[in-house]
Amino acid sequence: MKLYQLVTQYVHYRKSLGEKFKSNETCLKAFCSAVGPEKAIGSVTEKMVHRFLYGKSNTVTTGWFVKHTVLLGLYRYAITRNYVTRMPLPKTLPKRPQGLVPYIYSQQELKLLFDGAMTYQKLKSHIEPYMVQTSLVLMYTLGLRVNEALSITLGDIDMNNLVVTIQQSKFYKSRLVPFNQQVKELLKKFHQWRKEHQQSQQVNAYLFLNQHGEPFYADTLRGIFERIRKNAGIRREDRAHFQPRLHDLRHTFVVNVLLNWYRENKDVQQLLPILSVYMGHSQLAHTSVYLSMTSDLLQEASARFEEYTKTQKS
Repeated sequence: MKLYQLVTQYVHYRKSLGEKFKSNETCLKAFCSAVGPEKAIGSVTEKMVHRFLYGKSNTVTTGWFVKHTVLLGLYRYAITRNYVTRMPLPKTLPKRPQGLVPYIYSQQELKLLFDGAMTYQKLKSHIEPYMVQTSLVLMYTLGLRVNEALSITLGDIDMNNLVVTIQQSKFYKSRLVPFNQQVKELLKKFHQWRKEHQQSQQVNAYLFLNQHGEPFYADTLRGIFERIRKNAGIRREDRAHFQPRLHDLRHTFVVNVLLNWYRENKDVQQLLPILSVYMGHSQLAHTSVYLSMTSDLLQEASARFEEYTKTQKS
């Protein structure tokens, strides 16, 4: 069997299980291209796999582990069907590099970003500034992933019950995200703007559209955000590998929610599962990690613990 045949069959199998499998498919196609699609799967060597895993930089990155996991799935599939008898993958894994550290925006930085969205545009062919601003504000105030925000249709928004339906998010599950009166006013104003600009009012029309009346890609918004961030002079000074990202708006939302709960003397541990469901996390651990993300949160948690110990002694 040739490599491209195995990849095609494997991708079809995974999709038949209900998985989207898009990023994995892209990785496997890149593997095919690097090794040679006509290559017999039994003749793929460890040296070929090594070159693919390390790439041109010849260094271990987080991408190394992503590619390794994808290839591991492919070869496990092939071995169980007797297409190959061995895996040409490394027997021992290298040390994993430091993971990505989220950036938590201050209130002042959030204002700079939202204000900067209105002046980012240099070419009229780009996304309308007001649409960019609204998408960024909505992502932050509702704690949405970028793909979730850009996938919202007019029919997903229930203005009467103050809730938006997020369809088929990261883990293939839909969820309801409630919003407050302030967000309702934001959406009402944006709806009116859409009408004035003669954008589609059909229930299946996307909330955010490009200059051609079509939905725009997440990478487009990421690129715009990068320009806004640089114009605002927001950058990391902690020697982290990554500069502040669009996705960090979501991280900032969670941290601010937790901070407010601590300061309002609410039972954070009891509320954490509710926040996890709201965020669309598949596991509570994915939400719990935020509890130690900033010094402010650690201080609030420490103060709460001190209060608890005092009551235990008295």
